[in-house]
Amino acid sequence: ESVVFQQQLGTLADKARRSTAIATFIAERIQGDVAHAQRAVALAKCDLVTEMVLEFPELQGIMGRYYAEQDGEPAEVAQALEEQYLPRFASDAIPQSLTGQALALADRLDTLVGIFGIGQRPTGAKDPFALRRASIGVLNILVKGELNLDLRELLQVAADQHQNLPKADGLVEDVLTYMLDRFRAWGQDEGITAEMYLAVRARPVSKPLDFARRLRAVKAFAQREEATALAAANKRVSNILSKQAHDGSTQVDTTLLQESPEQTLAEAVIHCQQQVAPLFAAGEYQQALDTLATLREPVDTFFDQVMVMADDEAVRRNRLALLASLQALFLEVADISQLPQ
Repeated sequence: ESVVFQQQLGTLADKARRSTAIATFIAERIQGDVAHAQRAVALAKCDLVTEMVLEFPELQGIMGRYYAEQDGEPAEVAQALEEQYLPRFASDAIPQSLTGQALALADRLDTLVGIFGIGQRPTGAKDPFALRRASIGVLNILVKGELNLDLRELLQVAADQHQNLPKADGLVEDVLTYMLDRFRAWGQDEGITAEMYLAVRARPVSKPLDFARRLRAVKAFAQREEATALAAANKRVSNILSKQAHDGSTQVDTTLLQESPEQTLAEAVIHCQQQVAPLFAAGEYQQALDTLATLREPVDTFFDQVMVMADDEAVRRNRLALLASLQALFLEVADISQLPQ
């Protein structure tokens, strides 16, 4: 109760109370032991005031585990006390226990929301509360731990534990944007480029595990020989639709398809729609994009031989709807028009 976490955010005891609610929510979502998660939060920072940790700060968590084991705490609670600081850097291991994952996530999420909420977000090289590292830690736990949790939902739970934060307006979206932007650095080790990141970021994805799966699918797609042509085609479609008074309809009237290339493209799109729908539902994004890669030839032929802006308004609207349906297929995964062309 007497150890201050941050002047505007209270003591470590205040932080523990907030983190307990967050950890409870997470433990329920990942089928962890709620009682263990709550106990781990209660004990998480106790070793910080011991003489051993005051003398050797690098032993934080490690001593917590030893003390917990000595006091007869459940093994998973003791393990979580050591795991709470994992991952310490980008390539470090994540907590292996569900209790450790719940504790590590709750602690970081409370810090992120609190520090942003008092207007002390990182600027330039200044990051006194290590929020970049905390963000990447959260992403790594969710992705490597294969926890398909919605980050927006987690941040809202964290924000709900605070009262009267001076920067509360738009707080959740602000922190969410900051955290998802860490995927730029997160993916570099896997060879994921800025364009690949932007392709996925263009979609409203707030589950980091899902975000990572899309990134990897886009990376694999970008290595296909069809990628450049289809990226250019999607860019062309996007430009056409943005410049025309198109109502957004993707309903194609087959009776208005006059030319062979547009008929072929429409059939190919319908065929792909049927094939990829279950893949999208299952999160099998790479397989879905592999299927959509087969559209390259009918798309190229369509643009080579068909005048989209036909004189007949009904025909023109129908062709725009065909292009919109084509674009919608790719947008189920990412905006591949962001890729190099």
